[in-house]
Amino acid sequence: MKSNKILAIKPLGFPWETQDPFLFCAYHRDEFPQGDGKMGLPPEALKGRNIGQDFTIKDGYRMYHGSHIPGFPYHPHRGFETITINKEGYVDHTDSLGAAGRFGPGDVQWMTAGKGIQHSEMFPMINEDKGNPLEIFQVWLNLPKANKFVEPHFKMLWEEMIPVVKETDGNGRTTEIDVITGELNGVKAPNPTPDSWAANPENGVAVFTIRMAANATFELSAATIKETNRTLYFYKGTTIKIENQEVNVYHSIRVKADENIVLKNGSTEGFLLLLQGKPIGEPVAQYGPFVMNTQAEIREAFTDYQRTQFGGWPWPNKEQVHDKNKGRFALHADGTEEVK
Repeated sequence: MKSNKILAIKPLGFPWETQDPFLFCAYHRDEFPQGDGKMGLPPEALKGRNIGQDFTIKDGYRMYHGSHIPGFPYHPHRGFETITINKEGYVDHTDSLGAAGRFGPGDVQWMTAGKGIQHSEMFPMINEDKGNPLEIFQVWLNLPKANKFVEPHFKMLWEEMIPVVKETDGNGRTTEIDVITGELNGVKAPNPTPDSWAANPENGVAVFTIRMAANATFELSAATIKETNRTLYFYKGTTIKIENQEVNVYHSIRVKADENIVLKNGSTEGFLLLLQGKPIGEPVAQYGPFVMNTQAEIREAFTDYQRTQFGGWPWPNKEQVHDKNKGRFALHADGTEEVK
């Protein structure tokens, strides 16, 4: 029997479909082999690939837009935010403001593109004696018209900063929820970037990753903000029951946000992503890396980028990575540095 708390169930494609205020979510799981000592992959690992536009999984991984190092060499953005959630592996960030960073498992980078920025996200092949598995989500969160031309900014939410809610059901089986933004059962996430739609609690934005033990039961409490969109993405496991309706792995489940939702996991460990927020409710005009409200503003974005390059590229390489032995860090545009 179908539950009236479930609004839609859809298979996941690439990227994942989202609801306002989110634009989409890209999930990357790649079993990269060992590196070549230069932070990239050896020539034999690149054979038979559409280098520069490699989005087909071959031998367990993709190169994306990278030619030697997997990842996304420098490219522009305007008018929205990226939230990069890292579960395994490392990401090297550089941008046109001179900022840089390396973040790893459990870390989240939150970047407001605002009026315009170029950035690079490369996946350094640090391990030379074993594989370099990678698992990340990149969520695109829209900005309202009033904030589309704010100054670009990025913030690190380090693993040590992100609270974890642990719930144990009546049979002793646990569910762990990383509260990346928003609030769950009185536990509040660290603040996002200051100009984000998520920065105002009245917008009810929540991003959680959920890990359920085999056969665990968990009750997700209702959102506190009315008119909130809420979607669960069941991306790893076998099956899960949501309000007693069975769902196979690799499906999204859009649910009513104003009611509690009971999740009963299947026979293997299960993993979900939750995206929730009050819709911005404005027109969306998107073309590639630019997200504005009108097509005229998209044309303006292209013109501005051609004229200014959003500050140019201050780094020596298109596929910029950091020293192999450098740990987790964030160098901000104002010169301040965080080292983990």
